Amino acid sequence: MNPFLSDRENKILNMLIEDYNLSVTKISEMLGVSAVTIRSDLSSMEEKGFILRTRGGALPVFHPDIIQSQRQKQEEKNRIAKAAADMVEEGDAIMIDDGTTTSLVLKYLMGKRNIHVVTNSTLALTYARVNPTLHLTVVGGEFKPGSESLVGPVSLSHLERYHVKYAFVGTGGFSAETGMTTHIEESAEIIKYMARQSDNTILLADSGKYGKSGFVKILPLDSVDMIITDTDMNKEQVDEILEKGIKVKQV
Repeated sequence: MNPFLSDRENKILNMLIEDYNLSVTKISEMLGVSAVTIRSDLSSMEEKGFILRTRGGALPVFHPDIIQSQRQKQEEKNRIAKAAADMVEEGDAIMIDDGTTTSLVLKYLMGKRNIHVVTNSTLALTYARVNPTLHLTVVGGEFKPGSESLVGPVSLSHLERYHVKYAFVGTGGFSAETGMTTHIEESAEIIKYMARQSDNTILLADSGKYGKSGFVKILPLDSVDMIITDTDMNKEQVDEILEKGIKVKQV
């Protein structure tokens, strides 16, 4: 459930994800409210950046891959993101990559002042819009809708301009043996650069990613300073990481 949408708006968004062809009339029938109410909801959702209005209906703005990822392990991802945000103090500068978990960190920075965030994630814009005290820099580059990210040589050259306290990064899979991996080469390069430009590299990854391996290597696991994950990671897995000298925080 998206925190920036009402219960009914969340229901509408989920309905549109399942069927792009739903009309205002059909949605109103399914939810038992008037078409006028649905049109008002759709206008609100469009203003918040979640849909695009069409003639008689609407379309979700995010790529299906992003929507699918956002639906997985929602509670765990939110706990991990909050734990990361709790590390950030007023006046800090941080980097955040394009993961669905890392982008949630901005949600939990509400109330903190003078935080500078550098990111290649367009998902970050959702949270920056409602947090006027946040200083957000989105690097340039080639837009990849499947990951809501900006990548490529321009992105990397922009990242080199900054130095931050924390880089909060994600991964497609990780383990003590193979390190961090992904299926997207451009994303791997982004994370490498963020790690270079930060004092501390923090991996945010739910336990379901442990033991999974992607085609592209990102970094050895001992290149990160801490891993924040959920409590479903078992003791044997945690011990494997601790043996590498890496801090593990389970939330």
